[in-house]
Amino acid sequence: MKRLSRTFALFALMALTTSAGAADLPEAGAAFPTWSLQDHRGKTISSSDLAGSSYVLWFYPKAMTPGCTVEGKAFRDSHPAFETAGVKIFGVSFDTPAENAQFAEAEGFPYPLLSDEKRELAMAVGAASSPTAGYARRISFLVGPDGKVIKAYSSVSPSGHAAEVLGDIPD
Repeated sequence: MKRLSRTFALFALMALTTSAGAADLPEAGAAFPTWSLQDHRGKTISSSDLAGSSYVLWFYPKAMTPGCTVEGKAFRDSHPAFETAGVKIFGVSFDTPAENAQFAEAEGFPYPLLSDEKRELAMAVGAASSPTAGYARRISFLVGPDGKVIKAYSSVSPSGHAAEVLGDIPD
C-alpha cells in the first residue's frame, strides 16, 4: 500500500509540474533548437553531431517508472526498424546519467538516454514549464536531417508511440 501511495503521489506531482506554463512545441517545418546533452554512458551528444541525420527525441518523466518503461521498450523493440529507416533514437529526461544508465541496462536499451538536468532543452521545446520542474512532459519530436521538425507529438501513448513515429518517417 505504501508503494501504491508513493506511485500515486509521483503521478500527481508529474501532472502538476509538467502541464502548465510550458513553452509551445516547435511546429513541423520549424528549426529544432540546438542542444548538447550527456548520455547515460558519459558521452556528450549534440544536435550538431547529428547534422545530416534524422532522429527522434522522446521526453519521458522518470527512469524506471511504468509508463516510461513501456515507452522505452517499444522504442527498443522497434530499434531495428528505426535503423533501417536511418532514424536515431534518443530518450531525454531530467534523470542523472547514472540513473539513466541503470534504466538503460535494466531494460536493454540499444540507444542513448540523455540527461537534461538543467532543463534547458526541455524549456525550449515545451517539455518543462520551469527550470525547477520535477518531471519532463511526455512529448516527442521527429527531426529531419536538415534540423527541422518533421513532426511534434504533444500527446503520447507510451505503448503505441514508437509505431506512430515509425509511421511518420518520410520515405
